[in-house]
Amino acid sequence: MGQPVSPFSKQQLLPQEEMLEVLRQKGELFIGIPKENQVMEKRVCLTPDAVNALTAHGHRILVEAGAGLGANYSDLDYTDAGADITKDKKKVFSCPLLLKVEPPSFSEIQLINPQTTVISALQLKTQSKKYFEEMAKKRITAIGFEYIRDDDGKFPAVRSLSEIAGISSVLIASEIMSATNKGNGLMFGNISGVPPAEVVIIGAGTVGEFAARSALGLGANVKIFDNSITKLRSIQSLLKQTVYTSTLQPKNLLKALKRCDVAIGAVRGNDRSPVVVSTTMVEHMKKGAVIIDVSIDTGGCFETSEITTHGKPTIEKYGVIHYGVPNIPSRYPKTATISISNIFTPYLLKIGEDGGLENALRFDKGLRNGLYMYHGILTNKSVGEWFDLSYSDINFLIF
Repeated sequence: MGQPVSPFSKQQLLPQEEMLEVLRQKGELFIGIPKENQVMEKRVCLTPDAVNALTAHGHRILVEAGAGLGANYSDLDYTDAGADITKDKKKVFSCPLLLKVEPPSFSEIQLINPQTTVISALQLKTQSKKYFEEMAKKRITAIGFEYIRDDDGKFPAVRSLSEIAGISSVLIASEIMSATNKGNGLMFGNISGVPPAEVVIIGAGTVGEFAARSALGLGANVKIFDNSITKLRSIQSLLKQTVYTSTLQPKNLLKALKRCDVAIGAVRGNDRSPVVVSTTMVEHMKKGAVIIDVSIDTGGCFETSEITTHGKPTIEKYGVIHYGVPNIPSRYPKTATISISNIFTPYLLKIGEDGGLENALRFDKGLRNGLYMYHGILTNKSVGEWFDLSYSDINFLIF
């Protein structure tokens, strides 16, 4: 019999040097939180409680004086939580990691140091080609928080803000209908012997779900329209009750709009929201009825909608009151701030644990999904195609 064949080579049988696992080095983050300067933007990225959690882990946070005032957080609240406060805007923008709600403006990009990391909203529809070119010059690494995915593949920031927008739409409609706001004087509640308010919701996504939940909670009669049967089925089970649902058939929609007191538009398209309700349909609505177009951020789904401001939020067309203020969550800046802060804090702690953003991007696919610029190289396909800019696959750059 021959010698048994060893599964190991001679080389492998020789003593080998011991390979130690390289541990991820915990990194200390230096985070800058500037004051938002866009009109009506009162939100801030981190609450004092979140700042406290981060500073307790050894991270440094520099907050621009007055950054939290819009959301009712004083500078003292932040210093008590362990942050440093400065009135020097340039100093805040020179931090290696910047947290913003709105994307940085052109003048703010000039203040940012090269190789800085910026985490903010991207708001693709409001950007220009020059914006990305300016960021590339500074070799900035940028993450759009509305594109970050969680473990379930959902977008937590978008969902949180959609929940606020959905609930807000009903609260706003209820305010507009009161006689003190020159409305038709109808109350949203279900009063014994009085027919309930009729509400039509167009779109069965997160905004539609939370608008329906609030309207039903106040006792209104709700009708939901969407072209996706799956979404309509899902909303029925999420609301845990049977409500009127229909696909977007003009005949059914017109019939519901003629009777309704409030119509809420919550339809999203790929680029622009599709116009679902025509001018003719609006003309047939009751005098004093209210339209809340939550889709106004992406163009609006009512043909008669126009962008309005928090200062003058409504316009009247064909006897119907239209509300078209974009960025509805900024109406409730404290709630929106806590909501955004809850999303940011675990990610920031994780980036610190992983030893900085580079490592965190390697390990976290969901965070990588939010990345649209890496050291000045565009990595987002939709941004590249939208603005005709060359882009690279992030997976080739990181590994």
